[in-house]
Amino acid sequence: MKFQLKPEDHERVSNLCGPTNSILKQIEKELKIKIINRGTKFKIDGDSSNAKLAKDIILKIYEDLENNKTIEPSDIHLYLMNGMNNVKNGKRNNVSEMSISTPNVHISPNNGNQETYVSTIRNKVLTFGIGPAGTGKTYLAVALAVQQLVSGEVEKILLVRPAVEAGEKLGFLPGDLNQKVDPYLRPLYDALYEMLGFKEASQLIERNIIEVVPLAFMRGRTLNNSFIILDESQNATVEQMKMFLTRFGFGSKVVVTGDITQIDLPKNTLSGLVHSLDVLKSIEDVGLVEFDSKDVVRHGLVQKTLKN
Repeated sequence: MKFQLKPEDHERVSNLCGPTNSILKQIEKELKIKIINRGTKFKIDGDSSNAKLAKDIILKIYEDLENNKTIEPSDIHLYLMNGMNNVKNGKRNNVSEMSISTPNVHISPNNGNQETYVSTIRNKVLTFGIGPAGTGKTYLAVALAVQQLVSGEVEKILLVRPAVEAGEKLGFLPGDLNQKVDPYLRPLYDALYEMLGFKEASQLIERNIIEVVPLAFMRGRTLNNSFIILDESQNATVEQMKMFLTRFGFGSKVVVTGDITQIDLPKNTLSGLVHSLDVLKSIEDVGLVEFDSKDVVRHGLVQKTLKN
């Protein structure tokens, strides 16, 4: 199969191929095909259906690189997963209607549970996203929060996490309280910096338009017109979860993410996430999306680890 990328843009072609053709090699390895290129001219050898899929993925990446100047290995895994899901479901490899635009990043969720998750968040007041690490639960929720803040749909973002130790004790960490809990909140900061840029995100945090806070600091607050995300909620107690779910007011949207297989609470302590799913999942304004290992968008080894 032969084709040519148009318009000719050698910088985009270079970004598409990656350093020492690393991106093309990743596609070759996954689809078991051979890709040869000379500038914008490409030739793909191998199984016809896989070659067609590889062509669609290359064209899609090239199109997206018009706006985004760089691409990461994790992005390639997502393109591949999208493409394979589309083939399996008889769909074309088009841009998802659920795509999310933030100032620095354009995100297209895959056509499986990620797309359902984005749709549910947009249409429900409260959404639970449950599943293993790496499935995009938190990342997509933060992206939607940023999109709605930029568009004026909400006035504030709150990113919340329980500061629960995974085998370690906070008291042994150096520094004051903020320095002790900062490592627990760092993944949320990282997502913000990627979507908004370090300077813009820092300014919004300084103005308290975006708050990244431990769960315990939510007590006594009522939040209107806000996008509120509780991450790692499997480590919230029943009392903490009840407190959190009574904090939001008019015009707010709430997303609760967690993995019920990774509970770090003390023995015999019931997880607030498990309890709230039993109590709330049948309510009309509450959505539930469950992810599994097939939705993981990290390194392929992570998927294999979760299956074993």
